[in-house]
Amino acid sequence: MPKTPSPCIGVCKFKRPGPAGAHCIGCSMTKDQKRLGKAAKGRAMAAFVALVVAQQQAMGRYRHWRPAYLKRCLKKGVPVPEAVRRTG
Repeated sequence: MPKTPSPCIGVCKFKRPGPAGAHCIGCSMTKDQKRLGKAAKGRAMAAFVALVVAQQQAMGRYRHWRPAYLKRCLKKGVPVPEAVRRTG
């Protein structure tokens, strides 16, 4: 089974403040979440992507993320996680 890609889209600029620290303007993850995401495998990564999608919806201003993530999944030839498909 192909690996679910990380929610990171390669922007990595931490400017948006939040209760858990600064959030990346590209994917909404904090630095701690990025560390956790690197360790996630299989189903844990799909759940992690769902967490990030929910966080983006709560924070707003992340409409650019979904098209970039879909393009990444297509390029890698992997299925799009359910949480990402539902947000479209």
